[in-house]
Amino acid sequence: MHPLIPFYIFAFIFGAVVGSFLNVCICRLPKGESVVFPPSRCPGCGFRIAWYDNIPIVSWLLLGGKCRSCRTSISPQYPLVEALNGLLTLFLFLRFVPSPSFLKFGPWLPFLILFLFCSAMVVVTFIDLEHQIIPDVISLPGIVAGFAFSFFIPQLGWQGSLLGIVVGGGSLYLVAFLYQLFTGKEGMGGGDIKLLAMMGAFFGWQAIPFIIFVSSLVGSVIGVTVMLIQKKDSKLAIPFGPFLVFGAILYIFFGRQMIHWYLNLSGS
Repeated sequence: MHPLIPFYIFAFIFGAVVGSFLNVCICRLPKGESVVFPPSRCPGCGFRIAWYDNIPIVSWLLLGGKCRSCRTSISPQYPLVEALNGLLTLFLFLRFVPSPSFLKFGPWLPFLILFLFCSAMVVVTFIDLEHQIIPDVISLPGIVAGFAFSFFIPQLGWQGSLLGIVVGGGSLYLVAFLYQLFTGKEGMGGGDIKLLAMMGAFFGWQAIPFIIFVSSLVGSVIGVTVMLIQKKDSKLAIPFGPFLVFGAILYIFFGRQMIHWYLNLSGS
């Protein structure tokens, strides 16, 4: 057996366990409820969920997606979030920890920082899809955290992080301001502006054009497709946050390679 396989398995399981907590955040943050108390309960009957019914992915499958007490259906979102966060954690581990030596903190630092970022993005995505809001309790502390982490990442530096906050938040603010100026309507919420500022804090200003381009392209394609399928007009409201998240995740794994490929292709 490959010596790193146990690390890969642990990375996925760890991510899935954290994903179980992310489900709590997704459910409670929009309501302004505590994510710590009370313990997990069935949304139907209020039955307190035992630890053996709260094992990520496995418990939902064994129970057939239903509460043990009242047999109320439990949303498949729960195992989906757990599996998604498990896979993201595994991919981050594969990408940023080529040699998992616990005696060297260096290789682990980017992994830990990006793990926190990606976990926050999972919460943002599912909340924005359901409620069309991006909680300030994630984006505002995220801006501060990204700036703080920049002092430990020489490739980014605090100047790059600070400039990323300004460029990220400022660019979307300018777009929102101009759209409202010319149409008299609000086209982009403040949550998206703060989310992109958070991304700028983590990745610097260089990542912002890539994230905006990818999110706008994918958002346009999906938005037009949904409008055609549902036969809606241009007034159909589609949350932009998940597309920003997709752009940021793509940048983490492939952004620099894609940018270099484009520059070589264009002869720049």
